[in-house]
Parts: sequence; C-alpha cells; structure tokens
Amino acid sequence: MNFKLITTNNDFEDKILDDCDVLLIHEEYLKENTKINFLRKINKIKILAFHTKKTIFNNFKDKIQLPTTIKDINQIIENSIIKKSFNKNSSIKIKNYILNKNEKKLSKLKQFITLTEKEVQLLELFLNSKKPISKDNILSSVWNYSADADTHTVETHIYRLRKKVTDKFMDEKFILNNKDGYYL
Repeated sequence: MNFKLITTNNDFEDKILDDCDVLLIHEEYLKENTKINFLRKINKIKILAFHTKKTIFNNFKDKIQLPTTIKDINQIIENSIIKKSFNKNSSIKIKNYILNKNEKKLSKLKQFITLTEKEVQLLELFLNSKKPISKDNILSSVWNYSADADTHTVETHIYRLRKKVTDKFMDEKFILNNKDGYYL
C-alpha cells in the first residue's frame, strides 16, 4: 500500500484532515472527552492504537494493539478501506430510508423490513429513473419478460412491497403510480 504518513501531537488541523483518508489515533489522545466527541464528527476511517488491555473505546470499529508491525498496520488499514467501500456501495438512501443491498433490508429509525431480491431490484430500478416506469419496462428490466407477456407479476410484487412498507412504517406513499407507470 502506498501512503504518506503525517503525525501530530496536538489537535488535528483542517489541512491534515483534508489530506488523509485514515486516522491512526493513539489511546493517549482520547483522554479528554472533547476529543472523542470531535472524532465522532469526522467522516474518515479511524483506527485506535492502544497499549492497555483494559482500554475499551466502542467508537472505533477498527483497533490495533501496540506494539505492532508495519505489516499489521498496513493490513488493518487495507481491511478498513475495503469495509468502508463495501458499506458505501451497499447502502443507498431512498427517501427517508436506507436500503442495505447486502442484507436486503429497508430501514428507518432502527426499524427494518426484509426484502426479496426482486424487491431490491425494483427499488434500484425506480431509483435510477427520474420518471415513472411502465409495467412493460419493469417486466423486461427485472424479470426479462417480453412486453406482451400476460402476467400480474409487477402488480403483485409492488402490492407486497407497498404492504410491507405500510405495515412497518405506516408509509402509504412509498411507491406511487400514475398513467405512465410506477415511481418513488
């Protein structure tokens, strides 16, 4: 891995934060609660480096116990970057909800519903379109059916998805439709 190391004994400066993707933070820096609160607001990968086994900082997803090697530091940085990238690509904001494609869950305020693969595909299709999508286009895009297939697949899936959302979140306007088709 290719990286530039910047060290500081004091508070982070804006310039340092702009130039980095990963913060490796020693436990001594966190002795003040104001610094913990400051770090919570920073949207960077943060890795805690600690000596004591008693130290538990739940604000850090990634931790490394000292002493360590450059190889171990490199490995944890690579893993952290991969996890962040994976999570970024799997979570999509839809209205006031978060769609987690990997877990096939639609969530809002710590509540969630579990989705089928086709429901996830439907939501992605709606998200990628700025205008309503016709039943025929949905059939061909999600199910690879021809437009002249006589099926109620689209209506059935949308009905079930609307019911899930309405039952759990009381949102009757999640999927809308008009004469041109369905949309979010």
